[in-house]
Amino acid sequence: MIPADLALLRTPGTPALSPDGTTVVVSVTSPDPGTDEYVGRLWTVPVHGGASPSPLTRGHRDTAPAWSPDGRWIAFLRAEPKGKPQLHVVEAGGGEPVRLTDAPLGVAEPRFSPDGTRIAYLARVPDEGRYVEGEDAGAEPPRHITTYQYRGDGVGFFRDRPQHLFVVDVPADPQPGRLPEPVPLTAGDVELSAHRWLPDGDHLVAVAAVHPRREEDLLADAVLVDARPSTPDPGVPAPLPRPLTGAAERSTLAVDTVQPSPDGHTLWLLASDQGPTGLEFVASQTGLFSLDLDAALESDSGGEAHAAVVPRRHTDVDAVDLVPGVLAVAGDEVLVADQRRGAVVLLALPADGAGSAPHPGSTAAAAEGRVLLDAPAVVLGVAATPDGSAVVVAAAAPDSAGDVLAVDRASGATTRLTDLSADLRSTGRLHAPSELTATAPDGYPVHGWVALPDADRHPGSHPVLLMIHGGPYAQYTHALFDEVQVLAEAGYAVVLGNPRGSAGYGSAHGRAIQRAFGTVDTDDVLALLDAALADPALRLDGARTGVLGGSYGGYLTAWLTTRTDRFTAAIVERGFLDPVSFVGSSDIGWFFGQQYVGDTGTPEGATAVATQSPMAHVGRVRTPTLVIHSEHDWRCPVEQGQRWFVELKRRGVPSELLLFPGEGHELSRSGRPRHRVARFEHVLDWWSRHLPV
Repeated sequence: MIPADLALLRTPGTPALSPDGTTVVVSVTSPDPGTDEYVGRLWTVPVHGGASPSPLTRGHRDTAPAWSPDGRWIAFLRAEPKGKPQLHVVEAGGGEPVRLTDAPLGVAEPRFSPDGTRIAYLARVPDEGRYVEGEDAGAEPPRHITTYQYRGDGVGFFRDRPQHLFVVDVPADPQPGRLPEPVPLTAGDVELSAHRWLPDGDHLVAVAAVHPRREEDLLADAVLVDARPSTPDPGVPAPLPRPLTGAAERSTLAVDTVQPSPDGHTLWLLASDQGPTGLEFVASQTGLFSLDLDAALESDSGGEAHAAVVPRRHTDVDAVDLVPGVLAVAGDEVLVADQRRGAVVLLALPADGAGSAPHPGSTAAAAEGRVLLDAPAVVLGVAATPDGSAVVVAAAAPDSAGDVLAVDRASGATTRLTDLSADLRSTGRLHAPSELTATAPDGYPVHGWVALPDADRHPGSHPVLLMIHGGPYAQYTHALFDEVQVLAEAGYAVVLGNPRGSAGYGSAHGRAIQRAFGTVDTDDVLALLDAALADPALRLDGARTGVLGGSYGGYLTAWLTTRTDRFTAAIVERGFLDPVSFVGSSDIGWFFGQQYVGDTGTPEGATAVATQSPMAHVGRVRTPTLVIHSEHDWRCPVEQGQRWFVELKRRGVPSELLLFPGEGHELSRSGRPRHRVARFEHVLDWWSRHLPV
């Protein structure tokens, strides 16, 4: 890839499957440097072949399709240029879409009711006088903050615009300009997400933190919301949604995703156990749980009976780490996506034995399940008919940013229904990484990849870049990765992998660096680099090496430059560079550093944190460094990068700062298209000056 090829990165959203299982509607989006926005439309794809994908809509950015139960309508979100996404409907056979909402901050996640007469959706509700289009935001009243949790990277301040659940009636004959009146189902200081209808059509289940200590922990409940509320009394505060999983009592779960069974007796959950403190998130692997929904609905919220309805875990707490948001019921199985050694496989787990554990803390025997789509696939989303007769997934691969595939549950056979990366492959500028294994100094196995430039255009030995991912509890995958592709096309060999601390290799692997940043993770990434350099078949130049990474990868990049001078140059991007100032400046600063590197509240703790802090050792750095950061990064605040740049500069280390206005932590993945192109151009320029090919 070259930077301009970003426009060819076409990515599918979660597919929507027709009620009869014959047709998929999927959104396909891509970065468009011309408009400096992400653009896309909806496509219809026959599940059983026989016809090519065809466009259903032609809007600026159409996403999030959902079928009506009778198969007549598709609900979706449309965003006009520079506009907010609004709810629309279009007939499944095609036609002119009709808008149903005019929410000031846009809407999300449309879901048809079981009878098809209503659509539930999420929308942020701004406080009076805030976020008014065309007004001076700097003239708004001050924000009076009393809680740890009040802003989030990519979202901004959210206490003054909480996300609530709404429902609108679907007109029998939708007409342009006639907007149905939305009915709010929730209100007040509560954030709702991940809603699903119950089969009765009178209630929805969703995810929210409504327990008394919600400001001091990471827990979230599955909650019940009345879909047919009586007319509220303006003088009476709206009741909180009713919790079903009991964080107020003894549950230690952070629920992320909910999905009722077709008969409404079981509620399936994706959740992670946050431990007794509610903050023990490090390598807390997401598992599949089930809840006896009948028992939960009969119990008295907040009472002793409610506390006894405990979700049952169906996956191994140490070996299985599921991807939040990917969950579907298919006949007698539940479909989930499991992170495994750089893949995200589609896993089918038996739905029998669902329900609640007989007493708090008990779990079901971990089910191994069946792998329906294996490595090197990276599953992005799944949909299935309730009887399981049709299953479709969106999945990336080494040569694809994502495609829609049909999966036969009986045979495990897969059929690719789209080829969204064909234009990108046709450039001839893709480079297939090969897997790489290494052994750390303590004998621990390390897994990764190496991508090589084209040997005909770049003969001789190649300069090498060691790339380190963020997280740290995340993983590099087999999926096509624009970062690797651009660097390999420019003539660099790229070594990347999943050192201890990463996801996808079990909880022990993930927890190995807790209170030990910069120890075995350092050993692992250097072991991968040295293994690649030692392989004569790869033709790598060990005298010309660089290192780069973002977020935690920015941390480990900076840390390496405090430990060794072996690298010719470095790029530290959106780094976690000073655990001390991170507290209070980051949106997660009130818990992240304390759990990962320790607490400075005691002299011993302060010493332990300093031993893991790049900033505490910045005086050792001699490696020329490009610092990349975003002005609105609230995950790793911009002060982290600015201070690293200044400390290097004042010590005479060749250093540069590349600062992006208006961007947050996700710049390289979802920032403005022109900024993403510019970022690549600056990265290539830096390496061309310090590691010329």
